[in-house]
Amino acid sequence: MKQKLTIAVASGKGGTGKTTVSASLACAAADAGYRTAYLDCDVEEPNGHLFLKPSINYRHMVGIPVPVVDQEKCINCGLCGEICQFSAIVCINKNVLTFDKMCHGCGGCSLVCPAGAITENSRNIGVVETGDCGNLRFCHGKLEVGEALSPPLVRAVRAILQEEDLSVIDASPGTSCPVIAAIKGVDYVLLVTEPTPFGINDLEIAVDMVNELHIPFAVVVNRSVPDHNLARDFCRDNKIKILAEIPDDRRVAEAYSRGKLPYSGVPGYRELFAGLLDTAMKEAGQ
Repeated sequence: MKQKLTIAVASGKGGTGKTTVSASLACAAADAGYRTAYLDCDVEEPNGHLFLKPSINYRHMVGIPVPVVDQEKCINCGLCGEICQFSAIVCINKNVLTFDKMCHGCGGCSLVCPAGAITENSRNIGVVETGDCGNLRFCHGKLEVGEALSPPLVRAVRAILQEEDLSVIDASPGTSCPVIAAIKGVDYVLLVTEPTPFGINDLEIAVDMVNELHIPFAVVVNRSVPDHNLARDFCRDNKIKILAEIPDDRRVAEAYSRGKLPYSGVPGYRELFAGLLDTAMKEAGQ
Protein backbone atom coordinates (compact mmCIF):
# COMPACT_ATOMS: atom_id res chain seq x y z
CA MET A 1 0.00 0.00 0.00
CA LYS A 2 1.50 3.32 -1.10
CA GLN A 3 -0.69 5.54 1.03
CA LYS A 4 -2.91 5.33 4.07
CA LEU A 5 -6.54 4.70 3.22
CA THR A 6 -9.79 5.19 5.08
CA ILE A 7 -12.83 3.25 3.92
CA ALA A 8 -16.21 3.93 5.53
CA VAL A 9 -19.08 1.47 5.52
CA ALA A 10 -22.47 3.17 5.64
CA SER A 11 -26.11 2.46 4.84
CA GLY A 12 -29.29 4.40 4.27
CA LYS A 13 -31.14 2.34 6.88
CA GLY A 14 -30.43 0.13 9.84
CA GLY A 15 -30.26 -3.65 9.71
CA THR A 16 -28.65 -3.98 6.29
CA GLY A 17 -25.52 -5.77 7.56
CA LYS A 18 -23.21 -2.78 7.81
CA THR A 19 -21.33 -4.11 10.85
CA THR A 20 -21.02 -7.55 9.26
CA VAL A 21 -19.37 -6.00 6.21
CA SER A 22 -17.14 -3.50 8.03
CA ALA A 23 -15.86 -5.91 10.67
CA SER A 24 -15.29 -8.70 8.14
CA LEU A 25 -13.48 -6.28 5.84
CA ALA A 26 -11.22 -5.17 8.69
CA CYS A 27 -10.42 -8.79 9.59
CA ALA A 28 -9.60 -9.56 5.96
CA ALA A 29 -7.23 -6.58 5.81
CA ALA A 30 -5.47 -7.54 9.03
CA ASP A 31 -5.06 -11.13 7.84
CA ALA A 32 -3.65 -9.82 4.56
CA GLY A 33 -0.84 -8.15 6.48
CA TYR A 34 -2.05 -4.55 6.50
CA ARG A 35 -1.84 -2.50 9.67
CA THR A 36 -5.58 -2.13 10.12
CA ALA A 37 -7.89 -0.28 12.49
CA TYR A 38 -11.60 -0.92 12.93
CA LEU A 39 -13.39 2.25 14.09
CA ASP A 40 -16.94 1.78 15.31
CA CYS A 41 -18.43 5.26 14.88
CA ASP A 42 -21.99 4.10 15.52
CA VAL A 43 -21.60 5.60 19.00
CA GLU A 44 -25.27 5.39 19.93
CA GLU A 45 -25.39 1.62 19.36
CA PRO A 46 -21.86 0.24 18.94
CA ASN A 47 -21.86 -3.51 18.38
CA GLY A 48 -18.64 -4.32 16.54
CA HIS A 49 -17.07 -5.42 19.85
CA LEU A 50 -19.61 -8.24 20.12
CA PHE A 51 -18.02 -9.90 17.08
CA LEU A 52 -14.40 -8.80 17.32
CA LYS A 53 -14.15 -9.27 21.11
CA PRO A 54 -11.27 -6.81 21.63
CA SER A 55 -9.06 -6.58 24.67
CA ILE A 56 -9.63 -2.97 25.78
CA ASN A 57 -6.44 -1.34 27.04
CA TYR A 58 -7.26 2.37 26.99
CA ARG A 59 -10.31 4.52 27.62
CA HIS A 60 -10.94 8.18 28.10
CA MET A 61 -13.95 10.44 28.54
CA VAL A 62 -14.89 12.88 25.79
CA GLY A 63 -16.50 16.18 26.65
CA ILE A 64 -17.59 19.42 25.06
CA PRO A 65 -17.13 22.92 26.50
CA VAL A 66 -20.29 24.47 27.96
CA PRO A 67 -20.68 28.02 29.28
CA VAL A 68 -20.53 29.05 32.92
CA VAL A 69 -21.78 32.56 33.61
CA ASP A 70 -20.49 34.83 36.40
CA GLN A 71 -23.65 36.79 37.16
CA GLU A 72 -21.70 39.45 39.06
CA LYS A 73 -19.64 40.30 35.96
CA CYS A 74 -22.57 40.00 33.54
CA ILE A 75 -23.85 43.32 32.15
CA ASN A 76 -26.99 41.76 30.62
CA CYS A 77 -26.14 42.85 27.09
CA GLY A 78 -27.77 39.75 25.60
CA LEU A 79 -25.05 39.20 22.99
CA CYS A 80 -24.50 35.62 24.15
CA GLY A 81 -28.11 34.70 23.46
CA GLU A 82 -28.06 36.42 20.08
CA ILE A 83 -25.08 34.47 18.79
CA CYS A 84 -26.26 31.06 20.03
CA GLN A 85 -28.13 29.23 17.26
CA PHE A 86 -29.37 26.49 19.59
CA SER A 87 -30.93 28.56 22.43
CA ALA A 88 -28.42 27.02 24.84
CA ILE A 89 -27.91 30.38 26.54
CA VAL A 90 -30.56 33.10 26.92
CA CYS A 91 -30.85 36.40 28.78
CA ILE A 92 -34.20 36.79 30.59
CA ASN A 93 -35.05 39.55 33.05
CA LYS A 94 -31.40 40.42 33.62
CA ASN A 95 -30.53 36.78 34.28
CA VAL A 96 -28.53 34.59 31.94
CA LEU A 97 -29.76 31.00 31.80
CA THR A 98 -27.75 28.14 30.29
CA PHE A 99 -29.02 24.79 29.01
CA ASP A 100 -26.06 22.42 28.81
CA LYS A 101 -27.88 19.66 26.93
CA MET A 102 -28.60 22.04 24.05
CA CYS A 103 -25.05 23.40 23.84
CA HIS A 104 -22.91 22.37 20.86
CA GLY A 105 -19.69 23.62 22.43
CA CYS A 106 -18.85 26.23 19.78
CA GLY A 107 -17.56 28.78 22.31
CA GLY A 108 -19.22 31.70 20.55
CA CYS A 109 -20.91 33.04 23.67
CA SER A 110 -17.64 33.43 25.56
CA LEU A 111 -16.02 35.11 22.56
CA VAL A 112 -18.67 37.83 22.22
CA CYS A 113 -19.10 38.55 25.93
CA PRO A 114 -17.69 42.09 26.41
CA ALA A 115 -17.49 41.73 30.19
CA GLY A 116 -15.59 38.43 30.25
CA ALA A 117 -18.38 36.95 32.33
CA ILE A 118 -18.49 33.60 30.50
CA THR A 119 -16.00 30.81 31.05
CA GLU A 120 -16.27 27.16 30.03
CA ASN A 121 -16.43 23.81 31.76
CA SER A 122 -16.28 20.42 30.10
CA ARG A 123 -19.43 18.30 30.02
CA ASN A 124 -18.85 14.60 29.40
CA ILE A 125 -20.85 13.15 26.51
CA GLY A 126 -19.32 9.69 26.21
CA VAL A 127 -16.25 7.51 26.31
CA VAL A 128 -13.74 6.29 23.70
CA GLU A 129 -12.23 2.83 24.18
CA THR A 130 -9.37 1.30 22.23
CA GLY A 131 -7.82 -2.14 22.23
CA ASP A 132 -6.64 -5.04 20.11
CA CYS A 133 -8.21 -8.05 18.43
CA GLY A 134 -5.12 -10.06 17.61
CA ASN A 135 -3.41 -8.12 14.84
CA LEU A 136 -6.37 -5.76 14.38
CA ARG A 137 -6.57 -2.41 16.18
CA PHE A 138 -9.98 -1.56 17.61
CA CYS A 139 -11.68 1.65 18.68
CA HIS A 140 -15.26 2.57 19.47
CA GLY A 141 -17.24 5.29 21.20
CA LYS A 142 -20.08 4.92 23.67
CA LEU A 143 -22.47 7.85 23.95
CA GLU A 144 -23.85 8.61 27.41
CA VAL A 145 -27.44 7.44 27.91
CA GLY A 146 -29.81 10.32 27.21
CA GLU A 147 -27.16 12.34 25.37
CA ALA A 148 -28.25 13.66 21.97
CA LEU A 149 -25.03 15.25 20.72
CA SER A 150 -22.97 12.49 19.10
CA PRO A 151 -20.82 14.13 16.33
CA PRO A 152 -18.06 15.30 18.75
CA LEU A 153 -17.72 11.73 20.03
CA VAL A 154 -17.66 10.38 16.47
CA ARG A 155 -14.84 12.77 15.63
CA ALA A 156 -12.96 11.68 18.75
CA VAL A 157 -13.16 8.04 17.63
CA ARG A 158 -11.84 8.94 14.19
CA ALA A 159 -8.95 10.93 15.66
CA ILE A 160 -7.70 8.31 18.11
CA LEU A 161 -5.95 5.96 15.63
CA GLN A 162 -3.81 7.58 12.95
CA GLU A 163 -0.87 5.26 12.20
CA GLU A 164 -2.56 2.34 10.45
CA ASP A 165 -2.30 1.54 6.74
CA LEU A 166 -6.06 1.04 6.48
CA SER A 167 -8.86 2.35 8.68
CA VAL A 168 -12.31 0.82 8.31
CA ILE A 169 -15.08 3.02 9.70
CA ASP A 170 -18.42 1.54 10.73
CA ALA A 171 -20.81 4.51 10.46
CA SER A 172 -24.23 4.75 12.03
CA PRO A 173 -27.24 4.09 9.76
CA GLY A 174 -29.03 6.88 7.93
CA THR A 175 -27.81 10.20 6.59
CA SER A 176 -27.92 12.48 9.65
CA CYS A 177 -25.16 14.50 11.36
CA PRO A 178 -23.39 11.51 13.03
CA VAL A 179 -23.01 9.82 9.64
CA ILE A 180 -21.60 12.98 8.07
CA ALA A 181 -19.08 13.24 10.92
CA ALA A 182 -18.08 9.60 10.37
CA ILE A 183 -17.57 9.68 6.60
CA LYS A 184 -16.47 13.24 5.87
CA GLY A 185 -13.02 13.25 4.31
CA VAL A 186 -12.68 9.47 3.90
CA ASP A 187 -11.16 8.01 0.75
CA TYR A 188 -14.02 5.69 -0.14
CA VAL A 189 -17.49 4.66 1.02
CA LEU A 190 -19.16 1.27 0.74
CA LEU A 191 -22.95 1.61 0.89
CA VAL A 192 -24.54 -1.59 2.16
CA THR A 193 -28.08 -2.24 1.00
CA GLU A 194 -30.58 -5.04 0.73
CA PRO A 195 -32.69 -5.84 -2.36
CA THR A 196 -36.03 -4.65 -0.94
CA PRO A 197 -38.14 -1.57 -1.75
CA PHE A 198 -37.22 -0.06 1.63
CA GLY A 199 -33.56 -0.82 1.10
CA ILE A 200 -33.45 0.78 -2.34
CA ASN A 201 -35.40 3.83 -1.19
CA ASP A 202 -32.88 4.51 1.58
CA LEU A 203 -29.95 3.61 -0.68
CA GLU A 204 -31.03 6.41 -3.01
CA ILE A 205 -30.91 8.88 -0.10
CA ALA A 206 -27.46 7.61 0.92
CA VAL A 207 -26.21 7.97 -2.65
CA ASP A 208 -27.35 11.60 -2.65
CA MET A 209 -25.41 12.11 0.60
CA VAL A 210 -22.06 10.80 -0.65
CA ASN A 211 -22.48 12.62 -3.95
CA GLU A 212 -23.04 15.85 -2.05
CA LEU A 213 -19.82 15.20 -0.11
CA HIS A 214 -17.96 14.30 -3.34
CA ILE A 215 -16.74 10.97 -1.96
CA PRO A 216 -16.20 8.04 -4.36
CA PHE A 217 -18.37 5.07 -3.46
CA ALA A 218 -19.78 1.72 -4.49
CA VAL A 219 -22.49 -0.63 -3.27
CA VAL A 220 -22.45 -3.96 -1.46
CA VAL A 221 -25.71 -5.89 -1.72
CA ASN A 222 -26.43 -7.99 1.37
CA ARG A 223 -28.95 -10.83 1.54
CA SER A 224 -28.80 -11.00 -2.24
CA VAL A 225 -31.23 -13.34 -3.98
CA PRO A 226 -30.70 -14.32 -7.65
CA ASP A 227 -34.17 -13.33 -8.87
CA HIS A 228 -34.43 -10.06 -6.87
CA ASN A 229 -33.07 -7.38 -9.19
CA LEU A 230 -34.10 -4.18 -7.41
CA ALA A 231 -30.57 -3.32 -6.28
CA ARG A 232 -28.99 -4.39 -9.56
CA ASP A 233 -31.47 -2.36 -11.60
CA PHE A 234 -31.02 0.74 -9.44
CA CYS A 235 -27.24 0.58 -9.63
CA ARG A 236 -27.27 -0.09 -13.37
CA ASP A 237 -29.63 2.81 -14.04
CA ASN A 238 -27.50 5.16 -11.92
CA LYS A 239 -24.12 3.86 -13.16
CA ILE A 240 -23.08 2.71 -9.67
CA LYS A 241 -20.65 -0.17 -9.20
CA ILE A 242 -21.66 -3.20 -7.13
CA LEU A 243 -18.46 -4.55 -5.61
CA ALA A 244 -19.96 -7.62 -3.94
CA GLU A 245 -23.20 -9.48 -3.37
CA ILE A 246 -23.52 -11.40 -0.11
CA PRO A 247 -26.03 -14.25 -0.48
CA ASP A 248 -29.14 -14.56 1.63
CA ASP A 249 -27.59 -17.44 3.56
CA ARG A 250 -29.08 -18.97 6.68
CA ARG A 251 -25.57 -19.91 7.86
CA VAL A 252 -24.69 -16.22 8.07
CA ALA A 253 -27.68 -15.56 10.34
CA GLU A 254 -26.78 -18.55 12.50
CA ALA A 255 -23.18 -17.36 12.85
CA TYR A 256 -24.41 -13.85 13.63
CA SER A 257 -26.66 -15.18 16.41
CA ARG A 258 -23.59 -16.82 17.98
CA GLY A 259 -21.60 -13.58 17.80
CA LYS A 260 -19.44 -14.75 14.89
CA LEU A 261 -18.71 -12.99 11.64
CA PRO A 262 -19.32 -14.81 8.36
CA TYR A 263 -15.68 -14.06 7.49
CA SER A 264 -14.49 -16.47 10.16
CA GLY A 265 -17.61 -18.50 10.92
CA VAL A 266 -18.98 -19.58 7.54
CA PRO A 267 -17.01 -21.52 4.90
CA GLY A 268 -16.43 -19.59 1.69
CA TYR A 269 -16.89 -16.11 3.10
CA ARG A 270 -13.23 -15.55 3.89
CA GLU A 271 -12.60 -15.57 0.14
CA LEU A 272 -15.61 -13.34 -0.55
CA PHE A 273 -14.42 -10.61 1.83
CA ALA A 274 -10.81 -10.95 0.74
CA GLY A 275 -12.00 -10.26 -2.79
CA LEU A 276 -14.11 -7.31 -1.63
CA LEU A 277 -11.11 -5.89 0.23
CA ASP A 278 -8.88 -6.16 -2.83
CA THR A 279 -11.44 -4.49 -5.10
CA ALA A 280 -12.36 -1.75 -2.62
CA MET A 281 -8.71 -0.83 -2.00
CA LYS A 282 -8.04 -0.61 -5.71
CA GLU A 283 -11.09 1.60 -6.17
CA ALA A 284 -10.14 3.77 -3.17
CA GLY A 285 -6.54 4.16 -4.31
CA GLN A 286 -7.40 5.49 -7.77
